[in-house]
Amino acid sequence: MGTTTSDPCTGQAAPAAVRGRHPGSATLRILAALLDYPGSALRRHLAELPGLLAADAVLAAPRRAQLGRLLDLLSQGDPLDAETAYVELFDRGRATSLHLFEHVHGDSRDRGPAMIDLGETYARAGLLLREDELPDYLPAVLEFVSTQPPREARSFLGEIAHLLAAIHGALVQRGSAQAAPYAQAYAAVFAALLELAGHPVPDVPAPHAATPAEPGLDESWTEPAAFDGCSNLGQARAGQPQPIRIVRAGPAHAGGASQGAKP
Repeated sequence: MGTTTSDPCTGQAAPAAVRGRHPGSATLRILAALLDYPGSALRRHLAELPGLLAADAVLAAPRRAQLGRLLDLLSQGDPLDAETAYVELFDRGRATSLHLFEHVHGDSRDRGPAMIDLGETYARAGLLLREDELPDYLPAVLEFVSTQPPREARSFLGEIAHLLAAIHGALVQRGSAQAAPYAQAYAAVFAALLELAGHPVPDVPAPHAATPAEPGLDESWTEPAAFDGCSNLGQARAGQPQPIRIVRAGPAHAGGASQGAKP
């Protein structure tokens, strides 16, 4: 690796970028960059990343080779295809959302306080987020983890390992004909994160051709239109028979209507 190789985030020469940090720090920053939107800023540095990963030497060679497939897709494929696949994979389904609190809190009231707490944690570490970036966005989380000593970084990754494994499995299982190669390649990033966390990468069965596409985040929370007939949106067992309980009408109360059938 020559001295002209640079860190995609700092522009420093590779030896300084890697050796001046905790082991694994550079790898975490690279994985964070790979999970961000694949724009021109990332593409300019793709050729440098294999050397940085090898210099950090915290991932096994087979795992780095898996990441190489993603680097090849991003560097050699059509940029528009890469951007379209990224949006389809990470912005149009809850199961593969890169916002971790989406998996933990959904749209509950607990999500707001959790965001504030995590943002304050970043601020204490001197990490400033972009204006359009939420604290639970996985690339931002990994940037923070990269600033921690190895033991703390491994422990933090261990705390979110179940989320990483779930997203990994969802990526293996989903993807249209166009996005499928990217889904498998991005799954390698999550496999690498699980390896850094000291957790096994779960075996995921191959996707079935008939697997229906997951509804988008907005669609999954859309309420049915009023007076639009029956709908199973929001039912706990949608698509299954729903029980109806008939209650016998009681005697009429003075000045009031009698009780009718109740569901």
